[in-house]
Amino acid sequence: MSAADRVRRLLERLVAASAVERILISSAALLLSILLGAVLVLVAGRMTTCAPSSAVYYFGTGFCYDPVLVFDRLFLGALGEPFSGGWSPAGQFSVTLRETTLLIFTGLSVALAFRAGIFNIGTQGQMAVGGLATAVLVLRGADVVSGVAGTIVLIPFGIVVGAVFGGLYGSIPGLLKAYADANEVITTIMLNFIATGVTLYLVGGAFKDPESAANQTVPLPEFAQFPTVLFGGRQDFSLVALACGVLAIGGLYYLLEHTAFGYDIRTSGLQPEAAEYGGVDAKRTVVASLTLSGAFGGVAGAMYVMMVLGKFQSGLPAYGFDGITVSILAGNNPVGVAFAALLFGVLKSGTTIVQFATDVPPQLVGVLRGLIILFVAMPEFFRIVGRRVIDPGAEPVATDGGHAGGSDDE
Repeated sequence: MSAADRVRRLLERLVAASAVERILISSAALLLSILLGAVLVLVAGRMTTCAPSSAVYYFGTGFCYDPVLVFDRLFLGALGEPFSGGWSPAGQFSVTLRETTLLIFTGLSVALAFRAGIFNIGTQGQMAVGGLATAVLVLRGADVVSGVAGTIVLIPFGIVVGAVFGGLYGSIPGLLKAYADANEVITTIMLNFIATGVTLYLVGGAFKDPESAANQTVPLPEFAQFPTVLFGGRQDFSLVALACGVLAIGGLYYLLEHTAFGYDIRTSGLQPEAAEYGGVDAKRTVVASLTLSGAFGGVAGAMYVMMVLGKFQSGLPAYGFDGITVSILAGNNPVGVAFAALLFGVLKSGTTIVQFATDVPPQLVGVLRGLIILFVAMPEFFRIVGRRVIDPGAEPVATDGGHAGGSDDE
């Protein structure tokens, strides 16, 4: 058997893996990354000089960095020390949940496009557009309604505004791909730069807070921001926002798995030629997929404005690009996005704890985080590649655009 045949059989086995097998593979990859990371910490600690009293000893040898402490801070520190006694949700755990909430929406944005066979690299730009639109229009709405009624009205209004503007911005590469055959990778990357430049111009000019030297909008009143439940206001996290993320996961899963439109998206991603032959409007599916994908990105921007900052400020963190990693970790599955976002949120939150609680340089901490992400993501990445290479078990496409097996009424 040739090497190419062995690789193909390995890809076939990986693509056909059950959900339990995939979880076991990802868990093994996580454990392997931690073991390799521990070796790197020990090697780096051996190459560093430190006082004998601060060194740790393994195998009769002294090391300046303790891998057990590093990974304890990275994971348990991000969860707020659940086993130390006196655990409170209003600590580092709330930071982890805040990161998770935002990554849920950017992960869903990328996953939806990937399921349609489209590479949306523009979630970052869609997040910026949706965030600025939310900050501006919610501030205008706060002049009309206030108090508890303002919270009830403005929170949903802000989410809708973010979704609409993010969706409109996402439709641009969709239209260009559908009707001009433009490569969506190039257009979405370019639109990221455009969104960053335009929002910077607007927030530094027409929408700038005159009382601030920073490029930011006027802060939203407290009633126009997500209410904190169980968590202090300093933590910039709201269970209401997380609940919206959970609802978004359930809604997208239902859309993809139990609706005709979701079937069109899935078949277009698996077998675009067969889907078009079966009656799926390929152009409409491309535009709709990127529009809905952009809407999730815009909602992420709205969440960032109404939950974290309370205003829009130039220089958004790279949640949109992190969403690509989250989507790959999740295998483009909306339910998997929840767990992938939590893992990524733990790593982002725990990184800051490691930097403050240990002497490990931040560059090494970044390497450890990247190593974990790489090892956990690679099996799903090869699974996605393998599905495109061997195309096993592709769903047959009916000539009416529905499932070939017929309807449930038959």
